[in-house]
Amino acid sequence: MTDLSAPLTRRGARKDKAGDASSHGPRHIPVTRIALGLVALIAVGVAARVMLIDDPEGGRPAASVAIASTSANSVAGAVTGPSEVTISADPEMFPAGVPIGDASVDIAAIDPAATDPDLVEETEFGAIPRMSSTGVTPFAAYSRPAVSGSGKPRIAIVVSGLGLNQEGTLEAIDKLPEEVTLSFAPYGKTLDRTVSVARASGHEVFLEVPLEPFDYPDNDPGPDTLLTGQAPRDNLQKLFNIMSSFSGYAGIINNMGARFTASGADFGPVMEELGARGLGYIDDGSSNRSLAPQLAQANRVPFARVDAMVDANPAREPIMKALAELEKKAKQSGSAIGIVSALPVSIEAVTDWAAKLADKDIEIVPASALMGAN
Repeated sequence: MTDLSAPLTRRGARKDKAGDASSHGPRHIPVTRIALGLVALIAVGVAARVMLIDDPEGGRPAASVAIASTSANSVAGAVTGPSEVTISADPEMFPAGVPIGDASVDIAAIDPAATDPDLVEETEFGAIPRMSSTGVTPFAAYSRPAVSGSGKPRIAIVVSGLGLNQEGTLEAIDKLPEEVTLSFAPYGKTLDRTVSVARASGHEVFLEVPLEPFDYPDNDPGPDTLLTGQAPRDNLQKLFNIMSSFSGYAGIINNMGARFTASGADFGPVMEELGARGLGYIDDGSSNRSLAPQLAQANRVPFARVDAMVDANPAREPIMKALAELEKKAKQSGSAIGIVSALPVSIEAVTDWAAKLADKDIEIVPASALMGAN
């Protein structure tokens, strides 16, 4: 009998039996098999990436650097011609902006105009020189080496007032002998460039610091002039601001300052600071009342005093006569220091004069060579 012809009660009973069978319990899901399948898929994907993608560094930053080959004498099997290597590193190993290299490398041997970061102190005024952690002083690091023991009379020339005029300063650097010491005013707009050019050309450089003259403020050496009667802290803050004008100088030289240098109470803290930072001091010789010699000795500051202002009369003939007098003094005492301003006539005269010194058996040296290490 078919369902269509069967009684209603029997058809209902069949449906109930089927319902009982389907509601007997939940159907079993193969979780373990599914998990094993997923693991297998992941493994296949990793293997495919390793085989198909050539990236042994795993995506770390990499840079290609061309390295010139060295000679066969220095390295066995050296390549003749530039080769390329890949340098990679974890970004946290060498953060951006941090130099990578051996701290023992002689910076000056690589770049004559470079300055040693260990000789710099960062302050609210900017970077200013200091003695290094190993006791190296800026005076020792940035003085131009001079040959000693020749026995010849020695003359040092300091050119002052540089840096205010870029074109004139660069011309002076180009003309003057390397042994001439260059003194830069702190107010130039391109001091970083002009000082770097001077040092790269072989010159040692000094920083000019404005000090109070007797007729101040009628005669004003410039902003941040150190003044008598002020608290030492105020003068030192001015000094630090001036000292941050540029870097790489062996010491400072006064700009004016007859009143200031005659006051031990005001000048003493400044000279003490120079001694603590390892800087030298040149007195321009303009005041006989200056206490610089005594204060420099007390604070172990390398010191020298200028013997003559060569271009007091800024004309060629008087300048050449003053240089001849400087020669006599050097022959009498063994050495002498002259100072000139950065006037074109003075630069020309000194350049011509220096070219003939060898014939006179006189040696021109940097000013630092005549500065006593107190």
